[in-house]
Amino acid sequence: MWESIERLLKDQKITAYALAKKADVNYQMLAELKSGKKKDLKFANVCKLADALGVSTEEFR
Repeated sequence: MWESIERLLKDQKITAYALAKKADVNYQMLAELKSGKKKDLKFANVCKLADALGVSTEEFR
């Protein structure tokens, strides 16, 4: 999942921190996802991230 998020961040030229603020999610959650400590996210958070990035949740499959 992180690979998809990272690609979208690069495409949109924003940071993970900016995404966390825009999506109103905890930045630590994204940091743990990036490091591999966290393997998946609650669906509500996936929806928030997709909305903030302007994509469908299917982008993260």
